[in-house]
Amino acid sequence: MAYEQTTHPTDEDPAAYCKRLPTARRREEGARLLELFCRATGQEAVMWGPTMIGYGADEYVSAKGHCEGTWFRVGFAPRKAAFSLYGLEGHDGSAELLARLGKHRLGAGCVYVNGLKDVDEDVLERLVALAWESGPGPC
Repeated sequence: MAYEQTTHPTDEDPAAYCKRLPTARRREEGARLLELFCRATGQEAVMWGPTMIGYGADEYVSAKGHCEGTWFRVGFAPRKAAFSLYGLEGHDGSAELLARLGKHRLGAGCVYVNGLKDVDEDVLERLVALAWESGPGPC
């Protein structure tokens, strides 16, 4: 059975989405992340599915050839417990920046941060820029 990608870009406005987040802190941090990712990538944000905000789009094929499709190069999702940051790992130099980022955890291809108060936003912006400039990460 072939994999069919179910998450695609939508017409939803990412800024409007962030304005509807459930807490004032999440709304403010979502707006700051929109600006940070935009500065670091030079791209406009696009909603992918109902909750993910992505920048750029790349074609991919998984290492074993089971999956292929289009996915954003870098992005984030303002989840209830933490922000999920996508596409920031696996690039030359990303481990060093992650070591300086601040309080975060890694898992399933994501960098999780509870809030922006826990991280150095300048380091985060450099990490996003590095990931953007490095091209698509490992699939």
